[in-house]
Amino acid sequence: MKFYIVDDVRSVVKVLDRIIEQKKLGEVVGFSTDAAKAEMEIIAREPDIVLADLLMPVKDGISIVNDVKKVRPNINFIMISQVSDKEMVSEAYRAGVEFFIHKPINIIEVENVVRRVIEKVEMEKTLNGIRGMIKLTGDREKESAPAAGPKKDGMKDIRYLLGVMGMLGERGTKDILAVCEKCLEQGDSCEQSETLTQYCREIGEDEKVVKQRMRRAMKKGLINMANMGIEDSYNEVFQDYSQLVFEFESLKAEMDYLRDSRNVGGKASIGKFLEGLLIFSEMKEQ
Repeated sequence: MKFYIVDDVRSVVKVLDRIIEQKKLGEVVGFSTDAAKAEMEIIAREPDIVLADLLMPVKDGISIVNDVKKVRPNINFIMISQVSDKEMVSEAYRAGVEFFIHKPINIIEVENVVRRVIEKVEMEKTLNGIRGMIKLTGDREKESAPAAGPKKDGMKDIRYLLGVMGMLGERGTKDILAVCEKCLEQGDSCEQSETLTQYCREIGEDEKVVKQRMRRAMKKGLINMANMGIEDSYNEVFQDYSQLVFEFESLKAEMDYLRDSRNVGGKASIGKFLEGLLIFSEMKEQ
């Protein structure tokens, strides 16, 4: 795994470099205390993970993320900061930051966060390789192969994740499972919105009613995940799955609401949720 470090404090750069080396997390292919220089080197060297300071003179970490992502969208960012401003943290996540490491630097936190991002990078590389092979196979075939039926193991994994989120007892979960099963049957040709519409026709119910039922079930999962994050933000289930099926902003809004009911709670996106479940089933098949 290749790393690049950018922080205007040289001692921080040295500490992070030492942690990555001592914990055998990967190879540091470059570092800089100059944000402008760092941006050019990151684009040129294409590291897998960049550790960048949030607040730097001339150019801040969020600007670096935005500019680099335009050219190298697959590069992953971990932000280093002692800032607790909610809006700034939200802006960083929207820009594409994976996690935050807080100053002063803590070795255990750095190792835990970096390992999680490494797992994500490796999983994405595996999935991209699989998708590439599937596409190549599809291109070579003149005619589509007959449907092989639902992927039972995939559905088992989806049920597991829904169970982890405490959703199996919800009425709308039945609809979510049915749509996922249809998508697994269709494979890469699945269009979630069309599949949902088709499902509603088959069961003879208004699509708005079905969607509302699904949203209520997903809201239960969102509440459970938000509670989990409040109790322990380093909880493995929360870290691994929460942003797979929920938008960060929705999850954050729900956590804020649970802390203070004067805030507005989060809303779950059906598209994001279904996509996350299907990606999870694909990951678990490997």
